[in-house]
Amino acid sequence: MIRWLGTNLRTFLWAFAMALAVWVAAVTAADPDEVRQFPDPIPVETIGQDPGLVITSDVPEQIELTLRAPRSVWDRLINERNEIRAILDLSGLSAGDHMLDIQIQIPTRPVRIVSATPQSATITLEPLATRTFPINLSIAGEPAIGYQAGDPSLEPSEVVVSGPQSQVERVVRVRAPINLAGVRESIDQSVSVQALDENNQIIASLGLNPAQVLAKLPVSQQGGYRDLAVKVVVSGQVASGYRLANISVFPPVVTVYSADPTLVNSLPGVLETQALDLENADDELTTRLAINLPEGVSLVGEQTVVVRVNITPIQSSLTLSNKTIEIEGLPEGWFVQVAPDNVDVILSGPLPLLDILSPQEVSVVIDITDLEEGTHQLTPKVEILVSDIIVESILPGTVEVVISSSPFQTPVPTSTP
Repeated sequence: MIRWLGTNLRTFLWAFAMALAVWVAAVTAADPDEVRQFPDPIPVETIGQDPGLVITSDVPEQIELTLRAPRSVWDRLINERNEIRAILDLSGLSAGDHMLDIQIQIPTRPVRIVSATPQSATITLEPLATRTFPINLSIAGEPAIGYQAGDPSLEPSEVVVSGPQSQVERVVRVRAPINLAGVRESIDQSVSVQALDENNQIIASLGLNPAQVLAKLPVSQQGGYRDLAVKVVVSGQVASGYRLANISVFPPVVTVYSADPTLVNSLPGVLETQALDLENADDELTTRLAINLPEGVSLVGEQTVVVRVNITPIQSSLTLSNKTIEIEGLPEGWFVQVAPDNVDVILSGPLPLLDILSPQEVSVVIDITDLEEGTHQLTPKVEILVSDIIVESILPGTVEVVISSSPFQTPVPTSTP
């Protein structure tokens, strides 16, 4: 028996190898391998980072993968695509530069990674540093004329700056900027904190705690000054058919001054301008007007105000009855009938234009160019030679148009015995 096995062992092994090859070929034919690029980029995860270190270099956010796998495995990969992970493991790394391979984890098998872009990344780690700085209130601009700012306050008055050691060491001072230009009221608001280097450039890559502080700055009016609203005085009526739509004044509030504060305080809350004559005005108007002031009181700054007047036409409507329809595009030697052959046109627009509109300036047209012989339901088009007039409706909205290559027969009346 042993001799027989020894004599036929090679034959058995050869037969097994052939059977295995046939089985592998059959399986491969039924479920062939496919090389594809994975449809979605894989996000790169960072793990194992020492909490006392921070990354200061660019880290790839995602990678592109090309994989080889049987078709059936590809179906599972697509349906469970969140199972694929790309990992940068920082465990045990100290401060400095490190070249790391991006580790790809694919639990579904069998899969072979053909290519990964990128395959690795250079990571720079720096010690995490923190420092506490006082916050300086940085004030720009001046309050409005006649106003003065008091003593400011910040809450809190210090900030903790954190980040890479090399960046924290660049910080020279921390500020909270406030703009006082033209301010007439006290400031009580949250202000963003900024870390600056020796060139007064903002260092944006740092953590600031808190990122905002509460700034308070009292602003009060000086004695002898007062803010008063401006009222435009109007005389005359705009032209017939027009209306006064709006009057605006700039600045709407002016500052006055008197060496005698009681004189300023006794003024009413409004100052009137010189009279603005609008008699027969029919267009927009922009002008400057002086303000009537009592003796001993003067304006601070510009001595006149800008007044803008918006005058618009009154909108109205007009109906043109029995406008005859004109035909365009009728081939030579052809005939057309329109029923009805006239329409009513309702127009709207500025009343002054409607009052002088001539019927000859409005036409109703139907274009039958390229239309075939027969009966058509068409919409007339209104043409107006005057701009700013709108067609509201046409009555009726459609008409019957009959096109014929031969003359239409006139019906013969039938006599009644």
